[in-house]
Amino acid sequence: MTGFPRAILDYWLEAFDGRRVDMEGDVTLTVVPTLSPRRPAMILEGQDGSTRAALTPELAEVIGIDAAGMMTVAGLRDRLTGAGVVFHDPDFLFYLAGDTASAADQSKALRQLTDADRAAFDAFQTEASEQDLEDAYVELDHWAVFGCFDGDRLVSAASALPWQNSRIADLGVLTLSDVRGKGYARAVVEAISRHSRQQDYEPQYRCQLDNHGSVALAKACGLTLLGEWIVASDAS
Repeated sequence: MTGFPRAILDYWLEAFDGRRVDMEGDVTLTVVPTLSPRRPAMILEGQDGSTRAALTPELAEVIGIDAAGMMTVAGLRDRLTGAGVVFHDPDFLFYLAGDTASAADQSKALRQLTDADRAAFDAFQTEASEQDLEDAYVELDHWAVFGCFDGDRLVSAASALPWQNSRIADLGVLTLSDVRGKGYARAVVEAISRHSRQQDYEPQYRCQLDNHGSVALAKACGLTLLGEWIVASDAS
């Protein structure tokens, strides 16, 4: 993991910081006491070919990690599955590498949204599908919200929330289906990314692996793939 801002590297190194257990190949497995019991296991497969895995001490004891000897990632996954651990669908993690930043798109009616935009935002959400609302998780009361308008109609919005007590701002973006492909999503993502950095936060863009439109948007916004992140549900 090189070429990314220090805040990103420090966050992920700390997330996997714990007692190391031997694994095969370019894999680091750690037992991390600070890992949330609601997320007792996670794996980060870096774009650089490295793999990091972390378990809570309780889960490590359940699967007998110290008696397992050298294992592959597949072997670890098998042991976790056998212990009743259920993994969520993986996410791609995208960030702005280095000092990458884009200029504002002056062709779009783009601005930061406030509570004064409540009526327009409510109408915007009414036009979106339930699935899109759930996937995007864009809300007017989030830490920061930017929107693009077509006349008086809000057609695209991105919001951000601080990520797990870090200097990372986790982004969500939603664009109405009838205006997709016109640059609105790119405009709001770039705007909220600039704003996040101005507030000393690094923007984080997450999307599932099969969301090809979202992956294309991340790349169009100059974001760089860090890797593939998968987390587990509570095994109890």
